[in-house]
Amino acid sequence: MFVLSKLLNVLTQPLAWVVALLLLGLLLQHRWRRAGLGLLWAALCVLLLQGWEPWPDAVLRRLEAQHPAPAQIDLSQYVGVIVLGGSTESSYVWEGHAQPALNNAAERLTAALPLLRRAPQLVLLYVGGEGELLADGPSEAERARRFYAEQGVPPGRLLLETRSRNTYENALLSAALPGVDRTRPWLLITSAWHMPRALGTFKQAGWNVTPWPTDYRTGVATPWHQYSLSQGAAKWQMALHELLGLAAYRLSGRL
Repeated sequence: MFVLSKLLNVLTQPLAWVVALLLLGLLLQHRWRRAGLGLLWAALCVLLLQGWEPWPDAVLRRLEAQHPAPAQIDLSQYVGVIVLGGSTESSYVWEGHAQPALNNAAERLTAALPLLRRAPQLVLLYVGGEGELLADGPSEAERARRFYAEQGVPPGRLLLETRSRNTYENALLSAALPGVDRTRPWLLITSAWHMPRALGTFKQAGWNVTPWPTDYRTGVATPWHQYSLSQGAAKWQMALHELLGLAAYRLSGRL
């Protein structure tokens, strides 16, 4: 299932669609020149249109708005904070450097720190093995340990789940850790656009969790003139990946 999900990720990459249209258009040039030329123009249109950011932002904004963080919260009621992986660079990037290498979802890591300072009884449960298909090196949880150690989080307040590779395994394998009671109240930290799938999966697995979203990618509105081929492609991939993930999890009963 994990390998299949990684292969299906190709479907969520708009640039892969452009490549497919280009290849098909070139292959058809010899026998069906007009059809091939049409596909080449289609590839150009897909490439140019995906740079207009208001479209993918509209999809991400709907995902992000589903589970807002509580306006007021009594942290004394909670036993801990669950932080989902996805915020560090690949293990090979960490090699040879003293500083932690975080990616553009770094807020997943940092959002837990003020909560730990406000409530000394909270433990931090970081969940994440290695989500890449052919990764070699320390798990993401081990990389997170290094980051939190530099931030002064005592080892006794840090729990690591090092084997899970996706959201479904995050919920199941973390519940099996010694000393973890999923029936007690926990805060769940992940990207706001990922929260609908994460929250549903954890609740389906029996967790008593309250959403604490972070890593927002959209605001109230996106200016109509916001355009970037790289940013637009990345946002479309993020939005389509999450929509495909939601559909797959619902069909498989994981939500």
